[in-house]
Amino acid sequence: MRRPLGALVCLGSLAALSTPVAAAHAAAAPRDTCRVQVSAPTVTPAGKIQVTGTRAGCDDRALLRIRIKQANRGPDRTLASGARRGVNGTLTVKLRCGATPRTYYAVVLDYRGNAAKSQAVRLSCSSTGTPAPAPSATPTASPTATPTTTPTTPGNGTGTAEENEVVRLTNIERQKGGCGPLQHDPQLNKAAHDHSATQASRNQMTHQFPGGPDFVARIRAAGFTGGSAFAENVAAGYGTPASVVAGWMKSDGHRKNIMNCKYNLIGAGMVKSSGGTPYWTQVFVAK
Repeated sequence: MRRPLGALVCLGSLAALSTPVAAAHAAAAPRDTCRVQVSAPTVTPAGKIQVTGTRAGCDDRALLRIRIKQANRGPDRTLASGARRGVNGTLTVKLRCGATPRTYYAVVLDYRGNAAKSQAVRLSCSSTGTPAPAPSATPTASPTATPTTTPTTPGNGTGTAEENEVVRLTNIERQKGGCGPLQHDPQLNKAAHDHSATQASRNQMTHQFPGGPDFVARIRAAGFTGGSAFAENVAAGYGTPASVVAGWMKSDGHRKNIMNCKYNLIGAGMVKSSGGTPYWTQVFVAK
């Protein structure tokens, strides 16, 4: 029988390393990181105007709404709208593309005080759906780009195949919520791998053994310097990278660490005990 994912999440910052785990859970995704973004309108091969919006870093449910608008001399006109309810996620809205060039842009809001506006672009389509050349309008101050469908995993040369697969799958989950990819840092990989090895040697899953260093001290011992925020996930008994990442994503505290967009570095470690039980560790750092 597969052992359950341990309900262990530990995080902190340089100013609050002694925060109890229960309190740290609530601090894993501060409200000031909650944001929405929306891409500039683009034309799909099927002849549709498409925009994609995301809500990320949030810890409350909200209604995410996107509107595709046409820029006019008078009041701008809403041509298409879509909405979804949830905590974090992605929403795509499409509109039929016509042959007459028009200027389009998109707005997104979550009715929780978060809103964003895309770059305005001038688009048109031929009868086959192929975009016709048209000059783009002046971009807004903060344009956003449409997420790619397959995120890369920077630092693939770091760690074992299983550890790099954990990083790759973690980055896929982050992309779904609008977060950037995590870089697999060699020193953080060492910190995570060494902690998994210690857990495996003692056949015990924990963030800190009695009398031993906490996870930030272990990160420092691995040679990592700097950093403004830290977090750690551990698990035992999951046989594959896919199953352990899926298990973490189903647990609120672990998921908040994975989906916290302020983190940009990761270390992933996996070591099996003498009895064959896999022990997994993820450490996250914002730098």
